[in-house]
Amino acid sequence: MKLYGRIIKHGKLIKEAWVEPQDSSVEFRSQLEDCLILLCKELDIEVPLWLKKNSKEFGIYRKTSFDSNHFGEVISFDRLEIMLY
Repeated sequence: MKLYGRIIKHGKLIKEAWVEPQDSSVEFRSQLEDCLILLCKELDIEVPLWLKKNSKEFGIYRKTSFDSNHFGEVISFDRLEIMLY
């Protein structure tokens, strides 16, 4: 599993990163959670809330996005997009 993430502001790519799970022997959900946390550390942002919308999108398209409604703090970008490779 590889997880790609990018930060978008005003339609422009601000920052991007690739991460892989530290332990590939655990179940997919744990790997995804691990990768999301690693990705947010790499991008230097707060870990967003994962909502039902994200599960639905990720299950269908292997990607999802997070906007200001997914973060507890004020963010300096429009959205975070993640994709599974």
